[in-house]
Amino acid sequence: MNNEKTRILTHLQAVRENRPRHFWAGAFVAGVSLFGMVAAFGTAPDSSEIRAYQHAVVEPLPLDLKDKIEPLEGAFVREERIQRGDTAASLLSRLSVQDEAAFAFLRRQPETQAIFRQMRPGKVVTAQTGESGELIYLSFPLNGPKNSALVVERRDDRLVAGEQALALTVQIQMKSGEIRSSLFAATDAVGMPDSVAIQMADIFGGDIDFHRDLRRGDRFSVVYEMLYNQGQPARTGRILAAEFVNNGKAFSAIWFESKEGQGYYTADGKNIRKAFLRSPLEFSRVTSGFTGSRFHPILQTWRAHKGVDYGAPIGTRVKATGDGIVEFVGKQGGYGNLVVIRHHGRYTTHYAHLNGFAPGIRKGVRVSQGDIIGYVGKSGWATGPHLHYEFRINDVHQNPLSVALPSAPPLGHHQLAEFRQHADPLVFRLERMRGLNLALVN
Repeated sequence: MNNEKTRILTHLQAVRENRPRHFWAGAFVAGVSLFGMVAAFGTAPDSSEIRAYQHAVVEPLPLDLKDKIEPLEGAFVREERIQRGDTAASLLSRLSVQDEAAFAFLRRQPETQAIFRQMRPGKVVTAQTGESGELIYLSFPLNGPKNSALVVERRDDRLVAGEQALALTVQIQMKSGEIRSSLFAATDAVGMPDSVAIQMADIFGGDIDFHRDLRRGDRFSVVYEMLYNQGQPARTGRILAAEFVNNGKAFSAIWFESKEGQGYYTADGKNIRKAFLRSPLEFSRVTSGFTGSRFHPILQTWRAHKGVDYGAPIGTRVKATGDGIVEFVGKQGGYGNLVVIRHHGRYTTHYAHLNGFAPGIRKGVRVSQGDIIGYVGKSGWATGPHLHYEFRINDVHQNPLSVALPSAPPLGHHQLAEFRQHADPLVFRLERMRGLNLALVN
C-alpha cells in the first residue's frame, strides 16, 4: 500500500513540474474573478434594506388659473351631432332642453330660423341647460363660407339670439372607399360627410353621370379640409384633391388657385371642368331618356321625346349646367314653370315642370355653372314630380347624356411650374390611398 501511495505522489509531482506557466496565470485570474462575483453577490442589499431608504415626496405645483372657467351652478353642458332624419325638436330633446318657452322663441324669431332649415347631418350643436332643462345657451354652426354660429343666450331672464364668428382651425382629412351599392352608402361606410360626396359629384359631373354611370367596384380617394371649432368638427371645407375610378377609367382633380383664377385640374394641368355638367340634379334617376318617339302619358299619342326626364322629390334643387344668361323665366304651355339659359351664343338649356324659381332668377341675369335656378315640381303636362331637361345647339335638340361637351381652357405654360409644386404633395397622398385600396381589394 505504501509503495502504491509513493508511486502516485511521484506521478503528480512530475505533472506539476511539467505544466506550462500560463496555466497557473489563468487559474489565478479565474480565482480572482470568482472571488469578485462571490463578493458582489454577498454585498448586494436585500429588499428590506432598500425600503428603509425609500420615502414619498409631495411637492405643490403652481398653476396658472388666470383663464379658469367658472361653471354655472346647476348648469349642464351637452354636445350632440345632428343625425339623418333629425328635426329641431328631436335635436333639442337629445340636448336635454325641456323648455317649451325656448322652443316657441326659436320658432317665432326670424334670426333663429336657420335651426329649422340647416339641419345638416354631422354638424355639432352645443347647449347649456339648467337643472329643470331650461335653455341657458345654444350654439348652432351656420352653413356657408362665413364661419359663424347662431348663438342663443339667456340674459336678464330672457332669450336673445344673434350671429357670432367662429375661430375655426383647418385639418386635412383623407378618405377612400369602394362603391358597393351607391355613392352615399360608400361614403357613409368610410365616415366621409355627405357634403364632401356632393362636392365630389360636382367636380366629376362633367365626365361621370352619377345617376347612371356608377358601377359596383368603382373606387374613390379624397383629400379634403375639415374645419374645427374648439376641437369639434364644425363643417367641411373644400376638396383639395380627388380621384374617382369609374368602370376602370381613372379621373383625378387637384384644386389650384392663382392670380389668374381658380379651379380643378388634372395632374398634368388640364382643366377638368366642362363647359356643361351632364346633369342638372345632384342625385336622382332617369325616368325617360332622349328618344325618337314614346307614348305620351297625357296626350295618349306617340311623340318624340327630345330631352331627359329626371325623377326626384318636389323641392329638389335644380342647377344651371353651364355659365350663361337667363333668357326666359315663367310659364310656357306643357313645360309649366320653365327656365331657359343661353350659353356662349349657340347653346341653350331648358329646365321644365319646376315647382318654383330660385330667388333672383329673372330674365337677363347671369348665372354660373352649378348655381341653383329652381326646384323640381310637376307643373305643366306632368303626371308626377320630375325635371324635364333639354340641351340644344343652334336650337337643335341634342341628347344631354351623350353629346360631346367642350372643355374649359387649360393652365398656361407660365403657370405649370407653380401648379406642379402645389400639386405634387396632393398627388402623393392620392397615390398612397390608391395603393392601400389595391392592397385591400387584392
